[in-house]
Amino acid sequence: MTKLRVADEIGAAFPHLAVAAVVATDLEGGEPWEDAEALLAGLERAAAAGGWQPPAETDPLLASWHAAYRAFGTNPRRFRPSVDALGRRLAKSGRLPRVNAAVDAYNAVSLTHGVPAGAFDLAAVRGGITLRFATGEETFTPLGEPETAEPVRAGEVIYADENADGPAVLTRHWNHRDSDRTKVTPDSRHVVFLLETVDPDAGPKALDQAADQLASLLGPRAGSVATHLLTPAGPAATLG
Repeated sequence: MTKLRVADEIGAAFPHLAVAAVVATDLEGGEPWEDAEALLAGLERAAAAGGWQPPAETDPLLASWHAAYRAFGTNPRRFRPSVDALGRRLAKSGRLPRVNAAVDAYNAVSLTHGVPAGAFDLAAVRGGITLRFATGEETFTPLGEPETAEPVRAGEVIYADENADGPAVLTRHWNHRDSDRTKVTPDSRHVVFLLETVDPDAGPKALDQAADQLASLLGPRAGSVATHLLTPAGPAATLG
């Protein structure tokens, strides 16, 4: 069983943090999901018609992420929170990426509710996962670059596991970019989806709605779906 933990230092630095960890077992992601595709297509139509715009930097959900990034020394205009980057991509190109069914589903949920989303294939995770500050001794292999090993700056917020060769980073700049090793593919069967907020006001409602929608998309394609909420007051969960 994989344990997910928010380090005490992260909870102290970001007291309004909430992470919804949605765990799917026996997931069937090899075929397209019509409802996830409908969500993506609906966002694209709304963007084309002018009925959808990416959130402004003053939007509370996004502004709170920009403030968090600056707090740990990352420029959020250079390394954007995932929901920010995804929204800008839609606004610029009019299209959203189609990766695979599970990834497409969390991208749609992310943009619909304005919360960052990502996922790890738990079969590729080594030991427990911790959301923590980097020590500067970790390495990161970016998505799509399996031969690359990037150094990670000390103080950066990361998800990391307990790889036997040394701590390995699963996401850099909190939720900016995922690791190649734990990427979700059509063959992934045991997956944790992570939805996050650091906004004290609109954040909890948006997170709940996003987690509920994602769970409803996963339910018909999974043997089981369970949602765990992590906060500074309740910073750990066993993912199964």
